[in-house]
Amino acid sequence: MPSTPPDVRCRIEINGLRKDFLANGREVVAVDDASFRIDDGEFVALLGPSGCGKSTILNMVATLIAPTGGTIKVDGAPVSFGKPVRHVGYVFQKDTLFPWRTVEDNIGYSLELAGVPIGERRTRVAEAIHQAGLDGFARFYPASLSGGMRQRVSLMRTLISNPEILLMDEPFGALDTHTKLDMHSVLLGLWERQRQTVLFVTHDLGEALTLADRIILLSARPGRVKQDFRVDFPRPRDAVALRETRQYAELFSKVWHSLGEEFARSRST
Repeated sequence: MPSTPPDVRCRIEINGLRKDFLANGREVVAVDDASFRIDDGEFVALLGPSGCGKSTILNMVATLIAPTGGTIKVDGAPVSFGKPVRHVGYVFQKDTLFPWRTVEDNIGYSLELAGVPIGERRTRVAEAIHQAGLDGFARFYPASLSGGMRQRVSLMRTLISNPEILLMDEPFGALDTHTKLDMHSVLLGLWERQRQTVLFVTHDLGEALTLADRIILLSARPGRVKQDFRVDFPRPRDAVALRETRQYAELFSKVWHSLGEEFARSRST
């Protein structure tokens, strides 16, 4: 794991994390002895082959799943199953928009629940719509939007509450390549403004390299931390131009070799 200056604030700390499931009468170990930390303002990608426990770890941090063993701390305090941490936001794999609400009403939903006055709510929603490049679509319903646009709405619905820590579970996995690159640009632009601490689950190495400061590579099941790669590409980043650089190609090759070993292991089990 990369060395950390002593004065850097740790936002997420995971130690000896384990998760067992019972499947068809037998115990399946999904995650075993996983340990890592994420510091304030870091964008960390959790990468690994299918079934290695990436989303399971994310959901344990989000308190949606209870660990079998080990500890998870957010800002130094242990998390408890079923008790969400107030300043942590979650963006799911699929957009979870309400089909009966317009774009502006979907984005403003959390503010409405929090009792934010309608005038302030409208101002913040209008700003969010502009930041996401959705001008002109405020009164559209989800059924009228493309997949990429729905994901923008879903993202802004989470970000509008100003979470300090953002958990993202393959939010762009179902999008085509060009739409995914567009969403990378949108997310990078939004993140540069606020610099939330991000834990981002992905199976796409190119996505991880484009977005993250670090890539934590998990082994094939049971998921353990195999390697922790530093992604030192300068910021701000151009999601398209970055992929044409020598530095990108070199790091891609290095991580891909290690990831490929885990793909092979996952096929043999």
